[in-house]
Amino acid sequence: MGQLFPFSTHWWLYPAFAGLVAVPLAIDLAYHRKRGATSMRAAAAWSAAWMALAVGFCLALYLFAASHHSSAAARQVSLEFLAGYLVEESLSIDNMFVFALIFRYFAIPAAFQHRILFYGVAGAMVFRAIFISAGALLIRFEWVMVLFGLFLIFTAVRMALEKEKQIAPGDSPVIRLVCRFFPVTPELHGSRFFTRVNGVWHVTPLLIVLLFLETTDILFAVDSVPAVFGVTKEPFVVFSSNVCAVLGLRSLFFLLAGALERFHHLKYGLAVVLVFVGIKMIWLDHWYGGRFPIGISLAIIGGVLAASILWSSRTGVKLLGGLFLGLAAASVCYAVGWGDKVLPLKSLDPAALWWSAGAWVVCGVMLLRRSFNAHAAAK
Repeated sequence: MGQLFPFSTHWWLYPAFAGLVAVPLAIDLAYHRKRGATSMRAAAAWSAAWMALAVGFCLALYLFAASHHSSAAARQVSLEFLAGYLVEESLSIDNMFVFALIFRYFAIPAAFQHRILFYGVAGAMVFRAIFISAGALLIRFEWVMVLFGLFLIFTAVRMALEKEKQIAPGDSPVIRLVCRFFPVTPELHGSRFFTRVNGVWHVTPLLIVLLFLETTDILFAVDSVPAVFGVTKEPFVVFSSNVCAVLGLRSLFFLLAGALERFHHLKYGLAVVLVFVGIKMIWLDHWYGGRFPIGISLAIIGGVLAASILWSSRTGVKLLGGLFLGLAAASVCYAVGWGDKVLPLKSLDPAALWWSAGAWVVCGVMLLRRSFNAHAAAK
């Protein structure tokens, strides 16, 4: 199936979407311009607002697609938007660890962090648009999709094996270039990026932090844009899901700032998601006649991310262990034929169900044992 929104006929969707998100973005900037540090309540409200905007746009996308194409195609593209949004939002949470390290390294007060993130988001949208445009041209070639898939699997392995991220601003060529032409003030000058000292223009540490964030986000985009192309071939869906996820990054950062270190197992869940998307691009899409079912993809992505978040807390480990044992029991019930009497499911192989039951039991017992040992060690 070809693209539902080819650029040649639907180019106007991009400026229309940009105009749509510019309104709440301007309201956000005006709201925070004269305020200090973002409170937890304000961050929660803005996070909910940005998520509601993403859900509302998904509904509008479905209605627009249904008016021009079949309802099945509209459902497909709306689920692809949700899957892309979920992948990008999850990768953004992992990126927040780096943002927090950068702010801590430069000792940036909380009152100025929102301003830096705001302009960082604006720059990120520009660079994402460039990457997505290039990706839309490249995915026409089959070998590029295979290359993207292999790159995502490599990224997943690197993500799972890497140790704590280190911050090295001096290694950034952009920062070295700026410091070569402009002197840098040793201290902050309010929320300004430039200031005059003895008649000479200087850059402030805020600009250095902003440039470092921008260059870091470019590296993030190299991973995230191919990942979203793995769940949809629609460039407009890739662009809109990326923008909706990035827009909520600032408020989500302040909402989770005090709890980021608790998500210490999220990177393993993200690694599994990237491996799945990579395998989907290389093999699963071909196996399913060109497109792996998006509903199953969305369930796998959401389930893996939820499991990794639960795994990061002691209570969550218990819940996850109990869930795995429940899945083992359900697999056994369907393997012996009892489950079909309650909820009939099509073409389930009993042998595969027995194997899956064994796997669920092993995972559940290991997690519950881990939770028990952690509880005993804490006493």
